[in-house]
Amino acid sequence: MPVFFFDIGGTLADALLAADDSLTLRPRPRVMAVLDSLGEAPKGILSDPGTLPPATVAAALHEAFPGRFTDDALVRWGPKGSRSPFDEAVASVQPPGSAPVACVFVGEDPQERAFAREAGMRTAAHPVFARAAMENRPVLWTRIELPEGRELSDLAVIANAAEVVPVHVASARLVLAMASTSGVTALQQAGFTTDLRGSVEDTVAFLLRDNRPLPAVEAFEAFAGAPPGSRPDVEAALRATAVFGYVADELAATSAPPVASLGPAPGGVYLAAPAGAPVEEVHLPGAKPGHTERLLPDPALLDFRTEAPPGRLAAAFGDGLPSPETIAAVRAAVTSEVLSRHVARISGIEPLVEGGPLKVRSRDASAEDNARVVEALARRFEDLGLTVRLHPFRWREHRLLNVEAEHSVPGADSTVLITAHMDSTAANGDFVDADGDPRPYDPAVDPAPGADDDGSGTAAVMAAAECLRGLLDDGREPTRNVRFVLFNAEEQGLVGSKFYARAAAAAGDRIAGVFQMDMIAGRQQGSSPVVEIHAGSLVAGPVVSASDALGERVARTVPVIDSAVTVQQLTGPADPAAGRSDHASFHERGWAAVAVSEDLFSTPDGDPGTGTRQYHTPGDTLLDQDHNPEFAATVARSVIATALTFAGL
Repeated sequence: MPVFFFDIGGTLADALLAADDSLTLRPRPRVMAVLDSLGEAPKGILSDPGTLPPATVAAALHEAFPGRFTDDALVRWGPKGSRSPFDEAVASVQPPGSAPVACVFVGEDPQERAFAREAGMRTAAHPVFARAAMENRPVLWTRIELPEGRELSDLAVIANAAEVVPVHVASARLVLAMASTSGVTALQQAGFTTDLRGSVEDTVAFLLRDNRPLPAVEAFEAFAGAPPGSRPDVEAALRATAVFGYVADELAATSAPPVASLGPAPGGVYLAAPAGAPVEEVHLPGAKPGHTERLLPDPALLDFRTEAPPGRLAAAFGDGLPSPETIAAVRAAVTSEVLSRHVARISGIEPLVEGGPLKVRSRDASAEDNARVVEALARRFEDLGLTVRLHPFRWREHRLLNVEAEHSVPGADSTVLITAHMDSTAANGDFVDADGDPRPYDPAVDPAPGADDDGSGTAAVMAAAECLRGLLDDGREPTRNVRFVLFNAEEQGLVGSKFYARAAAAAGDRIAGVFQMDMIAGRQQGSSPVVEIHAGSLVAGPVVSASDALGERVARTVPVIDSAVTVQQLTGPADPAAGRSDHASFHERGWAAVAVSEDLFSTPDGDPGTGTRQYHTPGDTLLDQDHNPEFAATVARSVIATALTFAGL
């Protein structure tokens, strides 16, 4: 009888760490049914507890999965950065002199699956495919096309009863998924078209977008003779080919394992990347923020929702404009001095902790200071009397944390999120080696202060929490929960917010709206102040109008804060930031969300934005000439006043 070993975090369950280091595990969708379907087959654990005592994780495991992991000899704790733990797991269940025992490792991390394969284990990228792995049936990357008259809800019914796990919804007509051969058969028998793109094995999916215009000659030749109405498909194919070719060549130059194309995607291409292929480090020429998106498997991805339709919100809270009292409170708490002080501490100008010795060199997900910044921000939230929870997840070999702080309201119908990403990068910087020759960015040694991206947004979230504390101390109380979230690893393909939103959906969170601030301090000297409000969603349905309604609320608040600021409202799939910041992880779940930024993107006429010119370089500092704390305060005040009003203050 085969033995199954499961990873925990992101595979079996989503983890929550409280301020007292207590751990809660929330089982992921379909996991309980899968475990029970395996019957009497021995089931064990192969998981890294990180800094937590194994006993703490074991207690949380047994509370979340009572009676499912009863053999302590099959529960193994420790890092999985080599094949050794997998060799040891295989050896532990192999009686001397007996026939080999088949072992299956089920884990979301592609590198861990690669190590498990080296150790002779069969692997599954999701628990849904545990039996397929046991029976040595392949799991394939699959493009699922919906025929006319069929809805995503119809696909959800079939997928949730078969060995099918979606990873991205491209449109109402196309979904990228993992599917076993039996899952593919179930889809085809239900009338869905499947386009198979190769084995999943130890790969992970990415979506890469490209801002560059298509070559006119190439496009003309491709369109010549093409049937009427096919131009969008031809354009998509051309763009996908161009992006894939560039990425494949760049990775080949670094001797990375080859990637595979999974076909056209919204604005670019889907890629399947094996363990060790650093797709996140490839930057297309002229790439705009968020050009790379890591895709996560999730059976619940087709279960769309909109928690708070705009009509109901308008009825609850009038015209949506902040009250004079809220405006006054925001003006007092959110100042250029307050924002600069927060930015200085997390970007290395001042010590991270007042009076302490440490100055932050980088908040890059690969940098040692990342965890220190997380700890300092979490402690500040705790000092404000908020309930703090840390959301751990893994990216490559790193264990990272999202930071969440909440003020809960008894009987609240939903939650308002004020968010930013706390990590940084300097991947666009120019670096040289000891001989003066150009070399790639190295997050282990190179500075990445990220004062604007997204130190400015992080500072605004901290100021928002301080503002709420003042309002609460004055006796005011919101009618909705207010949650402050700082995402990690945004620069690695929106990874942190992807994990966070996936877990929130699995937990049944009711999210009324998300207000993301991503780069709000950049304003070139002499330029007119312009704020961009990005509500555009690549996800169809009620989320579109709900997000537009949030954007409209921010747009109406801006002139109340500063009438000299020009507002650019960007909506629809043509929004250049659609899918490109952490708000997109919430659009993907059907939740209303907006991202507010400086003037980042060029206009339709081609005029360049007037935001920072130090995007992703070591020059993105508080002292940079493009860093404007006064402008950041205007943007932050506009967003915070809108969000607090939206929460009922």
